[in-house]
Amino acid sequence: MTTFYEFGLHHLVTRALKEVGYAEATPIQDQTIPIALTGKDLIGQAQTGTGKTAAFGIPLVEKANVDQEQIQAVVLTPTRELAVQVAEELNKIARYKGVVALPIYGGQDIQRQIAALKKRPQIIVATPGRFMDHMNRKTIRLQSVKMVVLDEADEMLNMGFIDDIKVILKEMPTQRQTLLFSATMPKAIQEIARRFMHDPVTISIQPKEVTVSNIRQQYMEVTEKQKFDVLCRLLDIHMPELAIVFGRTKRRVDELSEALTKRGYGAEGIHGDLNQAKRDSVLRRFKEGTIEVLVATDVAARGLDISGVTHVYNFDIPQGAESYVHRIGRTGRAGKTGLAITFVTPREADHLRYIEKTTIRKMERRPVPSMAEAFEGQKRLAVEKLLEATGEGNLNLYKAMAEQLLNEVDSVTLVSAALKMLTKEPDTTPVRLTDEKPLRVAKKGYRQRQSKRVSERQARPALGKDGRRLERDGMSGRFSS
Repeated sequence: MTTFYEFGLHHLVTRALKEVGYAEATPIQDQTIPIALTGKDLIGQAQTGTGKTAAFGIPLVEKANVDQEQIQAVVLTPTRELAVQVAEELNKIARYKGVVALPIYGGQDIQRQIAALKKRPQIIVATPGRFMDHMNRKTIRLQSVKMVVLDEADEMLNMGFIDDIKVILKEMPTQRQTLLFSATMPKAIQEIARRFMHDPVTISIQPKEVTVSNIRQQYMEVTEKQKFDVLCRLLDIHMPELAIVFGRTKRRVDELSEALTKRGYGAEGIHGDLNQAKRDSVLRRFKEGTIEVLVATDVAARGLDISGVTHVYNFDIPQGAESYVHRIGRTGRAGKTGLAITFVTPREADHLRYIEKTTIRKMERRPVPSMAEAFEGQKRLAVEKLLEATGEGNLNLYKAMAEQLLNEVDSVTLVSAALKMLTKEPDTTPVRLTDEKPLRVAKKGYRQRQSKRVSERQARPALGKDGRRLERDGMSGRFSS
């Protein structure tokens, strides 16, 4: 496998790559970086988790001129979470070269963004809607842009951004390099490539396997209202060393992590709104085992490589098969086995079948566990703790007191009392979670109709009460300013 030193990169770039843990290039990086460095247009087709961000990020940073205080590269992403993540990764790669990547997305105060733009970053990572706002305000100037990246182009198509992308690409300098990355290549994305790219080289990385064999995959059919109590019972039964719970939205992650904490579990959440210091703190404590449950959105969990994750719980069924594969791949690493359980509401049964068909892997249906089963699990854990303590030694300080107690209470009653103290009894502390709408499988012709609707409303974008353009949140599909 190729090392990053072999690409002939600037020594300050290779120094940063070494510090952030990059050693050998992944297949997509190995094949795309040399081509991107030559200035050719490129189409990279690969699934999530293959290292796409570094595949385009390294050439962007390498070719950026730190002495030129103008925007030289633009990365368009479908969601604000991904914009933040990509910008963070680019800034890690560029830390010693002095190149700056700035995330621009809806939901953040536009005046703060304008102030940040005045500091003249070399790279902009943006969602299409907010980028167009800045174009229209003339707060982003494009005359010096030499590279444009479309990241997760098929997701931007699915979310209705395709017409925005066309408008943006029309405004870009014609003498530029364009890199397009997408897991799939629907006709609309192929049309973008034909229209806005010049003889692109196509790199396609086929996944070695769709889902790994050492991960047991199960599902449970539950109502939205049942989900949380069932999750708590599963945590009590499984007693995972480290577990990741996936939620669909940032709101879901916040509410879930707070609710789990109320019920006595060591839980923390990560999503795109967390600053890097908080994110790093949460991940460090999770790796150390200080917290046992990490609650995350899909995008926030991308790139996580944490050994020892024994269980993955899909609290909300993922949007697509690719997301499902990415989620469950957080467990079952380094040859170990893992367990992935997906909660499916009755109205999401078709969506489950779609994921099974795409991954060519049937999930095992499991019954919803009872409160009694959860209690049994906690009693087993108490026994394990007690037996573990007997094997640790250093009990001499307690023996005299134990002998005295045995003179007063029979041994069975005494051990029973100890087990009761160690057992976490089922917690029914009331919690409140906001319902999420069920996912539906896109019917035939749905995307074509959606694309037509987007075209029809291109000239009339959604506006807030203050007249500012609203932008979709990539995880929830809702609009925010």
